[in-house]
Amino acid sequence: MNLNQIQNVYFIGIGGIGMSALARYFKNIGKQVSGYDKTPSMLTSELIESGIDIHFEDNISLIPSDYFVENTLVIFTPAVPVTHSEWHYFIERNYEIKKRAEVLGIITKDTFSFAVAGTHGKTTTSSILGHILYESGADVTAFVGGIVENYNSNLIGNGKTVTVVEADEFDRSFLHLHPNIACITSMDADHLDIYGTSEAIEASFVEFASKVEDKNKLFITKELPLKGVQCAINEDAVYKAFNVRIEDGSYVFDVQTPSEIMKDLHFGLPGKHNLMNGLMAIAMAKTFGTPTDLIAKAIASFNGIRRRFSYQIKSEKLVYIDDYAHHPTEINAVHQAVRELYPDRKVLAIFQPHLFSRTRDFADGFAESLSQFDEVFLMDIYPARELPMEGITSQWLLGKMTNSNKKIVAKSDLLAEIKASDAPIIVTIGAGDIGEMVPSIKKMLNENI
Repeated sequence: MNLNQIQNVYFIGIGGIGMSALARYFKNIGKQVSGYDKTPSMLTSELIESGIDIHFEDNISLIPSDYFVENTLVIFTPAVPVTHSEWHYFIERNYEIKKRAEVLGIITKDTFSFAVAGTHGKTTTSSILGHILYESGADVTAFVGGIVENYNSNLIGNGKTVTVVEADEFDRSFLHLHPNIACITSMDADHLDIYGTSEAIEASFVEFASKVEDKNKLFITKELPLKGVQCAINEDAVYKAFNVRIEDGSYVFDVQTPSEIMKDLHFGLPGKHNLMNGLMAIAMAKTFGTPTDLIAKAIASFNGIRRRFSYQIKSEKLVYIDDYAHHPTEINAVHQAVRELYPDRKVLAIFQPHLFSRTRDFADGFAESLSQFDEVFLMDIYPARELPMEGITSQWLLGKMTNSNKKIVAKSDLLAEIKASDAPIIVTIGAGDIGEMVPSIKKMLNENI
């Protein structure tokens, strides 16, 4: 398929974080872009403001009349139901229809591509890498799964020859990619609704790793059972971060590379997991040939990602942080970062579980990770693409938690319950629509400081 012959790109499910980045990309390179999504959101509002036409009704009459078979690419999300009438309209007329992952595969095949894989850390690592490359003058476009604060976008740059992509293991999407340089940040069990077993997801990562023929261009953590360039913090590795300290709320550290020691790097994202993500990005940029001084400057100026340990309020009296964490490992990382920064203060965690299947598969892990906080509000499970499962409820999960300072809180009662808490550190956690509540939580807290 030749993207140069395409004039129009139509998205079914344009409001997703990955789909919206592709929509921005095609708009940037001069294509006519429009699409459908189920519900309005902050992302769809931003796309509409950029000139992209979006509607929220499944209605074939709303498809632009000049989107013909010969000049239109249709991109869909796997979450689209089989009953969707617009989806059937395009199928019946033999339009070119592709999943987002397939389109990224086409784009990466024609560019020098960096691919960032892992069950955790993809968005942060790819965002840091994209920022380093863009700031150093590379002809790059980075497609990331979050809104990068430096750019207020999930797309960095508008380059034509270099790409950075998140290599998403969901639905084995990353096997469509053509990476020149890649990293794997983690291989924890996740998406068991797709894979069935942890062995199956591990085999998929092994298959992804085989796509990088030169193992000097595949970066891994020490615990992964793969051949590649090892990265570690305070442990022997080809790329090692060491002499790590906190100054003025930021990390300062040194990095041992195969050729030099990079000294006194400043990095503002909290948590050892983010330090590891930064190290991976540094290793890939260094391998690409990015000068040390430009890497150091870019790392210091990276401001983070919306909903990735995002400070909403940061004052002496009150701190409010919002995070997308939706797996026990990610919640543990949030807890580690909060405790490191605020070791003697009470922390309230508000968690909205995402998917019935994930809640079922990792219930004990969720219970253990959440119980570490001083106080926990547990919201109802966000179903996303799933129907309810008998016996799998937030009340069931609450019963597994060892922390006695816990309660179920309905969405309608959340603001009042937060207001009544005496915790000076508040963290909202989850991948569901809790993110849409952040502005109202922030407004209420600001009014009561």
